[in-house]
Amino acid sequence: MNKTASEFLRTIEISDFSSTPKYQQLADAVIEGIKNNYLEKEAPLNSINELSTYLDISRDTVEKAYKLLKAKGIITSSPGKGYFVATTDLKRRIRIAFLLNKLSAHKKIVYDAFSQEIVEIASIDLFVYNSDVSYLRSLLTNLTKIYDYYVIFPHFKEGRDRAPEVISKLIPIEKLLVLGKNLPEIQGEYPAVFENYEADIYSALEKALPELSKYHSLKLIFPDHSDYPKAIIKGFYKFCQQYAFDHLLVSELEKEKIENGTCYINLEEADLVKLLDKVIQTKQSIGKEVGIISYNETPLKKFILDGITTISTDFEFMGKTAAQLIKENSKQHIEAPFYLTLRSSI
Repeated sequence: MNKTASEFLRTIEISDFSSTPKYQQLADAVIEGIKNNYLEKEAPLNSINELSTYLDISRDTVEKAYKLLKAKGIITSSPGKGYFVATTDLKRRIRIAFLLNKLSAHKKIVYDAFSQEIVEIASIDLFVYNSDVSYLRSLLTNLTKIYDYYVIFPHFKEGRDRAPEVISKLIPIEKLLVLGKNLPEIQGEYPAVFENYEADIYSALEKALPELSKYHSLKLIFPDHSDYPKAIIKGFYKFCQQYAFDHLLVSELEKEKIENGTCYINLEEADLVKLLDKVIQTKQSIGKEVGIISYNETPLKKFILDGITTISTDFEFMGKTAAQLIKENSKQHIEAPFYLTLRSSI
């Protein structure tokens, strides 16, 4: 094994904690090795077998990383000789840790919009901390890379009171970007693209008032230990009191009896499936006898049962705007637009 390849090997870090595929982590490591002058132009790279053994990853993972780098023109290969650096004309890419509280369709929209907007100048490692502040602490403590930015959705099922302290201690304020909500407890200036949960649900329901007038009761499905902000409940209560709707919070959907004249506002994607199933079993007409409004617009909701009415943040806007804030080194706090999309479910 040549000296250059040996030095480069010691710089590679493949994290089991990262949701970023290992082949992408390896490809990013090669790019960083070139930028940091561990690898010169035409320098030979470690063989697939060498990397597989040293990093304890599969040969397929190494081969996939090399194919990706070849497709980008960063490395080349010669039959019988191996792989070589094709160019060192690379600008240093910004390193970003993207921290999701959970995987969901709307979070994917944010991530995709963010990555598409910034892909030319940044490499992104995706992590999921399962809305658990203790797991977030462990994840941040055990990261093997130093990042230029930490982009986080700070939503927690439990321990949310401890979250600002954990984030403040483990993420430098100058590297923090917050998505989804403001964190007024954190001292210092940081960029954010946030939702105004209380005002958003109130204004969306107000726009749906003509359609909601056929229902006498509104129910918000808000499970115990939900990671959704409780400001949603405040906005819901405020609307119902203002417009004289009977209203109730449903914490256990399994025990709910579906009644004529009720419109349900659903937060969780899994609960939407359960709710639709319960309503269909009663043979009541959705959109006439029972209404359904789903939180967070996703592509499928316009097709389910002739369309599910949604109230939703513009998630594409959120992702693109977050990327722009990083590009511009801005500390702005920007409120994401919130929309009502009327369909036949109410």
